[in-house]
Order: sequence, then structure tokens, then C-alpha cells
Amino acid sequence: MFVDYASVVIKSGNGGQGCVSFHREKFKPNGGPDGGDGGNGGDVILIGELGMNSLVRYRYTPRLFAKNGQPGMGSNRSGKKGKDMVVKVPCGTILRNTETGEILCEIIEPGTSVTVARGGKGGKGNQHFATPTKQAPRYAQPGLPGVEFKAELELKVMADIGLVGLPNAGKSSLISVVSHATPKIAGYPFTTLNPVVGVIELSEFRTMVMADIPGIIEGASEGKGLGIQFLKHVERTKTLLFVIDISPYADTPPENAFEILHREIESFGHGLPEKPFLIAANKTDLDPDATCRDEFSNHIPDNLKEKFFQISTATREGIDQLITALDKTLHDDLQS
Repeated sequence: MFVDYASVVIKSGNGGQGCVSFHREKFKPNGGPDGGDGGNGGDVILIGELGMNSLVRYRYTPRLFAKNGQPGMGSNRSGKKGKDMVVKVPCGTILRNTETGEILCEIIEPGTSVTVARGGKGGKGNQHFATPTKQAPRYAQPGLPGVEFKAELELKVMADIGLVGLPNAGKSSLISVVSHATPKIAGYPFTTLNPVVGVIELSEFRTMVMADIPGIIEGASEGKGLGIQFLKHVERTKTLLFVIDISPYADTPPENAFEILHREIESFGHGLPEKPFLIAANKTDLDPDATCRDEFSNHIPDNLKEKFFQISTATREGIDQLITALDKTLHDDLQS
């Protein structure tokens, strides 16, 4: 089950109470104070986990509480530190304070750890408060409380290539052809309800990661349909691939489809309009005389002609050329 959002409560541990104690030993009537310090409370730590791709576990366990520190004991024994709460999250996860809206951290790389709530400091035992004039102090510090706040975990899929297209454009078919991903494929809109990630194997043991973003519709940038819920996943991709159905059976004329997608990307903003992109005119096998593809090609501005590729996921026409172009686009983008 793919879940890209979860509301949680984060609480670090309270510090342990300092101890009030006096040394008692035969033949040592004036042993003095020996109360130990309380242990520090546990921290709440987020860490990027390779292989995780959903926040579903935090939908059902939203209380992310670290343990409290143990109180101090006699004989100058300090309390044990509270156990940390280690929260494993997928790479691409954002933690946001619910009340202020402030982004507290972003976990991008696997193994990256961020302490988001530090435990309270343990209180000092009475051994620290003895003075020449007050040699038997009968008080100790209480432990400091931990930090508690409501937060939101939000996952934005990370990939090299983000597929953008209207419903039924053939994005799921494309990712299934170029990778080992197995998205749901059917002849009706919105068969993909969650982002699907596939790995494309290249020469010299290199790979590209492609994400199939669920179909965008007109008004998506304003929240229409599934809207922003899925457009946000495109933010983390390095290159966009517009997939256009150019067959005679397309629900939306290809030139209109491209305009709708481009307009929604522009409206959404968040850096998407500045990303490099290619255009894949899909389903050429359903246009044997090339009438539709030529008509669509005539609507493409001259400065975008080199970004235009004709493909068929059914026959694999143009697939290799498209993958080569995507690899080059990514390579050029990384070098710049």
C-alpha cells in the first residue's frame, strides 16, 4: 500500500529526576550526599532507509515517542539514558511542523540521520549541591521535559525521469516496457492511482530511475481531481517526459494535450517549468499512415523538434532512441 502522507506526534523523552541520598556506611557517620544524576531523555531521530517506498506504517503508529531517562540513585549512580526513537523513512521524505508549517528536515540520501527532537536533560543529584555551609542538601534537580509537537511526514518520490501525461496516454505501458516495473494497465482512465517507480538498466552497469506519475487532468495545479497530490511527486525528478497519445482514438487531441500538460506544469511552479524535458508521441502503431503524428509534429515549435520522439510501447518503435536521449539529457543536466 502506497502512502505518501502521515500525521504524527513526536515526543522526545523527559530527563530523569536527580536523586536525594546520603552515604551510609558503618563507622562513617558523616558520609555526605551521594545522590546520582538522572539520565537524559531519548532523542527522536529520522533516518533515510533504502528500500522503503511508503509511509504506511506511520498511518497506524503515529505516536513517535522516545523513552524517558531513568532517575538517579544513591552511591553516586546516574540513571540510564532513555532509549532513542529511530524513525526509518523513505528517501524523499519531508518533516513539517503542523502548527507553524516550518519544514524541519528533508531526508534525501539513505543513511542520513537527523535528530528532530532532543531529549530533556537529566536532573542533578544532591551530591552537586553540597557546600561548606550546607553539607547535607536535601534537594535535587528535576529532569527537564522532552519536546513534543505535531508533525506531518510527506513523501515525494525521487527519480531521474518523471512521466507526465493525461490519463490513458500510455505511461504505465512505457514504464513496463523499459523496466521491470509492473504497474496496472487497462483501457480506462486512472488505472495508476499511486506513483510507480521502475529502474532502466543501461550499459556499463548504469541505471536510470523512472517514475510513473498518475494521470494529470486540466486544473490539476489548482487541486482538481487528484491534482497536487501527484504533481508534488514530479518536484524531485531531474527530467520530465511528456507522454502524448497521438492515435486517432485519443480522448484529447495531441496538441491540446501537450498544451494542458505544459500549462499545469507552469501553474504549479515549484521549479518544474525549469526542468529539462522530452516529448514522447506514443501509440504510433495505431497511426499507420502517420497522419496524426505529422499533424502533431507540425504544432511543435522548431526549438522543440530535437526533443520530440515518436514511440510505440506495443511494438517498441523508437524506445531505444528515447532511452538514449533521456540518458544524454540527464548526463548533460548533471554536467551543467
